[in-house]
Amino acid sequence: MTTPRRTDRPATAFRPARLRAAAALAGAAAVVVLTGCSGLEYREDVCSEGEYPVLTVGGTGSACVSDGEEPPAGFTRYPEGKVPQQVDDKWDVYWRTHTLDKDGNIIDAPDAG
Repeated sequence: MTTPRRTDRPATAFRPARLRAAAALAGAAAVVVLTGCSGLEYREDVCSEGEYPVLTVGGTGSACVSDGEEPPAGFTRYPEGKVPQQVDDKWDVYWRTHTLDKDGNIIDAPDAG
């Protein structure tokens, strides 16, 4: 003879552990929505490891050069302290509208719009 199953509680009733898990998930979702995922922002480097960025003389073009090598003709190093490190950082944005002339002076870029 088989023993009947307990029938004093519905099979779909919430158990305290399920309620806590649901509350934790709801809380985590609220944190993500309210913070806009600001802590999870991805920033892309301007150059790969072992390279440094260079600027086109008289224009807003740029390239990456291997460490230990000189910039190619028509390019120059960024001024010290004004080197972009990541896409859309302060200096990356700045150099979209500025450039260096042949004497190394910072000027407004002629092709900046």
